[in-house]
Amino acid sequence: MTDAQDTAADTSLRTTGGAPPDDGGSAETEAPIPLLEPREGIPPVVADEQALADVIAAFAAGSGPVAVDAERASGYRYGQRAYLVQLRREGAGTALIDPVACPDLSGLGEALSGVEWVLHAATQDLPCLREIGMVPTLLFDTELAGRLAGFPRVGLGAMVESVLGFVLEKGHSAVDWSTRPLPEPWLRYAALDVELLVDLRDALEKELDRQGKLDWARQEFDAIASAPPPEPRKDPWRRTSGMHKVRRRRQLAVVRELWQTRDRIAQRRDISPGKVLSDAAIVEAALALPSTVHALAALNGFGPRTGRRQLEQWQAAVDRAKALSESQLPPPGQPVAGPPPPRAWADKDPAAAARLSAARTAVSTLAERLNMPQENLITPDTVRRVCWEPPAVVTAESVETALAGYGARPWQIEQVTPVLVRALAA
Repeated sequence: MTDAQDTAADTSLRTTGGAPPDDGGSAETEAPIPLLEPREGIPPVVADEQALADVIAAFAAGSGPVAVDAERASGYRYGQRAYLVQLRREGAGTALIDPVACPDLSGLGEALSGVEWVLHAATQDLPCLREIGMVPTLLFDTELAGRLAGFPRVGLGAMVESVLGFVLEKGHSAVDWSTRPLPEPWLRYAALDVELLVDLRDALEKELDRQGKLDWARQEFDAIASAPPPEPRKDPWRRTSGMHKVRRRRQLAVVRELWQTRDRIAQRRDISPGKVLSDAAIVEAALALPSTVHALAALNGFGPRTGRRQLEQWQAAVDRAKALSESQLPPPGQPVAGPPPPRAWADKDPAAAARLSAARTAVSTLAERLNMPQENLITPDTVRRVCWEPPAVVTAESVETALAGYGARPWQIEQVTPVLVRALAA
């Protein structure tokens, strides 16, 4: 047993402010212990094929679950690719891999096929891991486990502190991980992120089992592992921050042209789009519809630090939008798949609005009783869809069928069906 495992075993849940309210165990009052160094030191960064082959062999020969984490350069680089991958497994120790120098980690992914991968907030890291050939067949998500178990704070640092009694240093979470070489303090931080992940997994598994939620968690983990990659977002420019201010179609066209121009530049230069032009500046230009470079330069976001050539390219985008015919302008909003926004229900269908109100209250009460967030009990979108178009005949069987059709897991269907039947029949 490692020191951390001893701690987890001795204090199945150390409650330093973040354990579930109904933990039922004895509260520990010891001060949390700062975790300052990986137990075997900072491993060298794997940056060539031979070193990667050695890591693959070591992790294939290891035992038990494997802790996995990835660091991206959000806010610095275009896209969400991984710039460092961290792993830890019993018998193999910790590995830090540079996916820029070793862009194909499919061999490592294959070596770990059938092994349970332990990640924190798995859906954040799985897309960038998939890009480099690492796709789990089994996983345990410690953040999601914390939500299901009722922890009010589910960040990795908060979970490690409240469950295991250790403090992780989080000062480098938002740095530019595309930096080369990576500074030693950053590598220490990265290694520590997987140091206790398996220990945390083991303690959370015990807590979920104690609460009777372990099978629920496994169903959730299986759903994440088996989910296909998300479809590309349609009209991503519509997610520009501040879009609620833009009302007219011509202004929407300006947002689209500026967003697409910015995106091409950011992709070509491999920098975050926000470093090319801010969302606020895009919206400002769309509202003002400037007719000259001089008028554009007077707007917020296009000040004196913006060069003449840059101003000309942004003004050209505005001019392209202004030159579009009416038929070429974007519609005011995207076609809505599914029910309308709930705020419109009272006017469109008062009976549906009443069903939704009753269902929301019932789901909220049930989630509180089960000590978990409502959105983990059942997605709000699923509740809306069932309330907007309920089964022709509301029975437990028809509601179960409807929930399954919207992707609800068996445990969710079992828990939610009784309260939804009552709400739909009210």
